[in-house]
Amino acid sequence: MKHIKTFAIVLALAAAPAAFAAESMDGMDMKPAGHAKQAPSPVAADIQKIDLQAGKVTLKHAAIENLGMPAMTMAFPVKDRASLKNFKEGESVSVMFDKVGGKPTVVDIQRK
Repeated sequence: MKHIKTFAIVLALAAAPAAFAAESMDGMDMKPAGHAKQAPSPVAADIQKIDLQAGKVTLKHAAIENLGMPAMTMAFPVKDRASLKNFKEGESVSVMFDKVGGKPTVVDIQRK
């Protein structure tokens, strides 16, 4: 009888770490370490300033989900600098942002 009690205690102690590990994994977010890149989606913005020479546009924009940026006013480089000639300050636009060379960049801009 003594051996059965000893065996039961050893079995319980051996199973305990696995039970705690399984319990702690239930609430975990099992996403891979490298976050999946979110696809760019149109963002509403107002043009505050256009700098044709620098190829930048200052936008008062809504949150940029794919870049994890909150709504703010900020200057951005524009991938197609020539497209800035088609816009003027004060216009409401729909903008697509992505990282180009590691920097948040306007990759497409359209009038609303």
